[in-house]
Amino acid sequence: MEPGTSLPTNLAREVHEETGLRVTVGTPALINEFHDPVSGFHQVDIFFRCSISAGAINASWRDPEGVVTQRRFFSRADLEIGRIRFKPDSLPAAAWGTGILYDPLEVIIR
Repeated sequence: MEPGTSLPTNLAREVHEETGLRVTVGTPALINEFHDPVSGFHQVDIFFRCSISAGAINASWRDPEGVVTQRRFFSRADLEIGRIRFKPDSLPAAAWGTGILYDPLEVIIR
């Protein structure tokens, strides 16, 4: 987060920095909470629906900070039949649903 800028503005900037894509940020889709009962850590995530407004995935693109090492799009089937591991558990419902979901405290997996 950059001080003085909104969540959607920060999200659009981060997506561009980490993928090279420009996105239009829509409405929130999911508010999710993670916690670690041992350490007391508590994290709140807000997921937004977005659409690509410019750019394309370029195979030669590299994250200048080296944080993103792989990137790809996943289909609904990939998420629903367990082809990949993901968190939060409610991600498929948020991605392809309507409205906003609230996913209460989910224990962090280590």
